[in-house]
Amino acid sequence: MLYLLDTADLKAIERAYNFYPMDGVTTNPTIISKEKRDFLDILKDIRKIIGEESMLHVQAVSLTAEKMVEEAEYLSRVIGGNLYIKIPVIPEGIKAMKILKQKGIKITATAIFTAQQALMAAMAGAEFVAPYVNRIDNISGDGVDVVAQIVQLLGQYDLDAKVLAASFKNVQQVHSVALAGGQSVTVNPEILDAMLMHPLTDWSIDQFVNDWESVYGIGKTTLDVK
Repeated sequence: MLYLLDTADLKAIERAYNFYPMDGVTTNPTIISKEKRDFLDILKDIRKIIGEESMLHVQAVSLTAEKMVEEAEYLSRVIGGNLYIKIPVIPEGIKAMKILKQKGIKITATAIFTAQQALMAAMAGAEFVAPYVNRIDNISGDGVDVVAQIVQLLGQYDLDAKVLAASFKNVQQVHSVALAGGQSVTVNPEILDAMLMHPLTDWSIDQFVNDWESVYGIGKTTLDVK
């Protein structure tokens, strides 16, 4: 499983990379615009935090294949590192994917709501396909089932593309995607923290500490009693 953080909040990114086994950061135009700063400055700051090897997914905002390709080439030059250009699964986007694949620019197909969209994007050259799990649920679909279908199709046709599941409302959705074989997820900082939370974990730790300190003293560790 690959864990990515879906945010452009620099403090949240620093915290996640400090505590968790992170593989990258995903952004989109909505996330970027919330920061109300220069677009390129935000991306460069993220790259500084996560390093050259971590994945950074950045979306092209043009609606024609030619302009999407121009954006992708520009972002590859100015941001660099392990960069993926997010391209929507519309006809112009599929055309852009085919061109970018020939140019050696890595692609994440985004705004996916059906398994067939994902399959076509993978055939066009996308390295990652990003189904929107909770948004599918919100239109009376089954986001986890769509992920499972995509995983099946990618394996059935021996394609190298991976699922990068996105749009989560809760930890259970993330867990279900993992069980369905989704290779990667991108989550917001709140869900990332919630993935480790459990009241009995906290209770267990408190009990350990209380029992230890009752014998060895408050604030003492194994280093103090050797």
